[in-house]
Amino acid sequence: MTDYQKMYADKQRTIPEALELVKSGDVIFTTNNYSEPAGFLSHLHEIAPRVENVRVWKGRSGEYPFMSDPAMKGHIEMYAYFYGPLFSKKSQPLDLVEFVPTDLMNYYYIAVAGHPANVYVTGVTEMDENGYFYLPMNHVADGVTMQHAIDEGGTIIVEVNKNFHRMNGSLRIHVSDVAAVIRYDQPELINPTMESTEVEKAIGETVASLVEDGDTIQLGIGGIPNAVGMFLKDKHDLGIHTEMFTTALMELIQCGAVNGERKTVDKGIHPCAFVEGEAELYDFVSRNKNIVLRAAPEIVDPFIVAQHDHMTAINTCVEIDLTGQVASESVGWRQIAGAGGAFCFAYGTFRAKHGKNILAFQSKTKRGDYKIKSQLTPGAIVTIPRNYVDYIVTEYGVARLKGCTVSERVRQLIAIAHPDQRQELTEQARAMLMI
Repeated sequence: MTDYQKMYADKQRTIPEALELVKSGDVIFTTNNYSEPAGFLSHLHEIAPRVENVRVWKGRSGEYPFMSDPAMKGHIEMYAYFYGPLFSKKSQPLDLVEFVPTDLMNYYYIAVAGHPANVYVTGVTEMDENGYFYLPMNHVADGVTMQHAIDEGGTIIVEVNKNFHRMNGSLRIHVSDVAAVIRYDQPELINPTMESTEVEKAIGETVASLVEDGDTIQLGIGGIPNAVGMFLKDKHDLGIHTEMFTTALMELIQCGAVNGERKTVDKGIHPCAFVEGEAELYDFVSRNKNIVLRAAPEIVDPFIVAQHDHMTAINTCVEIDLTGQVASESVGWRQIAGAGGAFCFAYGTFRAKHGKNILAFQSKTKRGDYKIKSQLTPGAIVTIPRNYVDYIVTEYGVARLKGCTVSERVRQLIAIAHPDQRQELTEQARAMLMI
């Protein structure tokens, strides 16, 4: 047995034993998405009777008992900068979570400066022969925050999962810096590829027509981004600079549409802040040395985005008003997501040479609500100010708002709104003296 293996064995704990390290008043930072410590979080509620005022920095993925049990109030509560499905439906009504407004670029700085953690818990790969665990495929806030924990001597608990992949750029954590090692061999986080509808395919084809050979792209996940990827396969020399690396981007590399050869920054390299998809994707990125995991500040900082000539960001939103104000994180006052990188990429592409920011969405939600409105829903949070909105795409066409007057914006947006609402939008715009 090597010294590192002995150190590992000496620090190995059961989940209940690791939870004994948490005391009243602690702030726990937990990594999220692919690297979320699911075993630790699944049992966290069990310590509620003996602790008070414990706060957990919790990411959007995963659903655990402590997130929806009213008995947690005053014992274990959460901070979040991006809501997942459970937060607005259960956690917030029970007053178990507080939202911290911030862009994805600043997650780490907010977590460290605003409500600093003293306990850090992360999922990791198996230890290598040199005593290092590797943080898997999420460095949004995780990499820099865990490095901060290492540098400052925080209490670090690692949850080892034999199924986790590492990739180029994954943060190393040495066993000597760890307070406890627990094992929890859960399956990888799988986000199945969504099948695009015919309407989404039509929107995707329109968006793809705005992308030129040699552009560097940022692409999200969902039916529309997947459709965009489908119609980009006949492009040439595309590059990637994206917060999220998806199956659609993998397929663009595989078919040869992406090679990064015309990028002005990171030529031939495909940087991202996190990876999410299916098992095939995780195998692919772990083998491809040109795909590099980086911390969110290195990816979504608008001034880094702006260094990329022909940078094209493709995203969506919740709703937009007729002047171009974009809400991407709330339905009225109800928080449902977070700002993420929406504003960062909008402002970065605005400053980039030949940059484009494209917001694509269906004109109506599945519930039948219109997404282009004369005014945003009362209480809606403006994620992207109208000054930095560029292309808007629906199934009815394209509106280019950059450089347009208010009346020009109004007319363009009405033209791509759902036909059933155009007359009403026109009358509302006239009443508001917009046209």
